Amino acid sequence: MPKLDMISHQINVPEGVTVTLSGNDVTFAKDGKSLSREFRHPRLEVRNSTDGLQVFCNLPRRKEKALAGTWAAHLNNMARGIDSGFEYKLKAVYSHFPMTLKVQGNEMKITNLFGEKVPRIAALPWSPAEVEVKVQNKTEVTVSGADREKVGQTAANIERACHIKKRDRRVFQDGIYIVSKGNE
Repeated sequence: MPKLDMISHQINVPEGVTVTLSGNDVTFAKDGKSLSREFRHPRLEVRNSTDGLQVFCNLPRRKEKALAGTWAAHLNNMARGIDSGFEYKLKAVYSHFPMTLKVQGNEMKITNLFGEKVPRIAALPWSPAEVEVKVQNKTEVTVSGADREKVGQTAANIERACHIKKRDRRVFQDGIYIVSKGNE
């Protein structure tokens, strides 16, 4: 396998977004919102370049090449998230028992799923300033925010809270499902 002398990934920063590098921390900011993350590795570095940011490694091994690509993807997601945000849409599906969806504080309450007496609760671990969860038309849920990982995890928590056990999924299709991952 040929040996590379260096690897470099270029991350373009959108118009109006400011980037701050302090040690191993990278912070993207725009309109009072900011996203920050630590990138630490002995051989990889994130540095400023003319167009934005650059993930750089000199004489990379296979794992360092992979990690450089991962860091570049994280930085691209941070830049896109702080610029335009991410939005996941979920839809509540039921056949007989109409379910009710309510967002209360840091949890989402799903009542009457399959006619169950005890409501199911989906954890919303982040504040509404970071990840916003809205219920529209009684069956449509919108999860939006700047951090792709937090938005995706919140949508997965809501979908997972409605998982039906000991039933055939082809027949009993009630639940809340991710319909679209916007801004892709």
